[in-house]
Amino acid sequence: MNEKILVTGSGGFIGRNMAEKLRDRYRLYCPSSRELDLLDEKAVQAYLEEHSFDVVIHCANRNETRKAITPYDALDGNLRMFFNLERCHGLYGKMLYFGSGAEYDRRHYIPDMGEGYLGTHIPKDAYGFSKYIMAKSCEDSPNIYDLCLFGVYGKYEEWERRFISNAICRGLKGMDITIRQNVYFDYLWVEDLVRMIEWFVREQPCHRRYNVCRGERIDLYTLAGMVREILDLDCRIVVGQPGWKPEYTGSNHRLLKEMGTFAFTPYEEAVKALCGYYREHLGEIDETKLV
Repeated sequence: MNEKILVTGSGGFIGRNMAEKLRDRYRLYCPSSRELDLLDEKAVQAYLEEHSFDVVIHCANRNETRKAITPYDALDGNLRMFFNLERCHGLYGKMLYFGSGAEYDRRHYIPDMGEGYLGTHIPKDAYGFSKYIMAKSCEDSPNIYDLCLFGVYGKYEEWERRFISNAICRGLKGMDITIRQNVYFDYLWVEDLVRMIEWFVREQPCHRRYNVCRGERIDLYTLAGMVREILDLDCRIVVGQPGWKPEYTGSNHRLLKEMGTFAFTPYEEAVKALCGYYREHLGEIDETKLV
């Protein structure tokens, strides 16, 4: 395939997986933040003018987890990066932007949220509000698509706190697997996400916003048990609080109606592959950082 693609945030979880999996099939550009400062309006415009990309896959994201930034910095950074790219929409074919279920407002999650639920509530937190603003902007864009993610998991994610990787690392380090409170999630294997993105690269979707998710719920306790069985552990699964947190799941009916059938990787197969990855990289895991 001959598409010329810019991947932003290629040093992060999703961007790194995108770059790794797509590099052999497309003309891929993956500049570091030093090579392309997405916060610099003039630099972004000049870079886009120079390269004339067919597709921009915007993975760059600011949050408050690994980097000590304020909620305002997360809000300002996410919006500034996005709109520096958005204002130049005439300089590339299309942009695929990764939104988040947080744009539906984490205070008011309901099971199987559909795209039409956006705007029912306005997120109060800075991160969710930034995602909401960008999602609303995509609705009227001629060539920018908001791909709303829920729970994506895979190698390179924040193993310090992301549940599936965290559970694997804790088990491999001889620690108990901990759950603050059980909850149903809609988890998507990152390699499935990459395959779905290739559809968006090839096709011209009918809508500007899509929930890109598995459309199937699974609870954290079940996943913890899966990890324990795959790794053949005798550790405990410790649940901090009884009951359930609000379900965090989305409807993918809109997307699958256009894509047709999609073969999602079974949870057991994906979790087993991720366990293998962490076995090979266990020396890189600092157990004192496992929350």
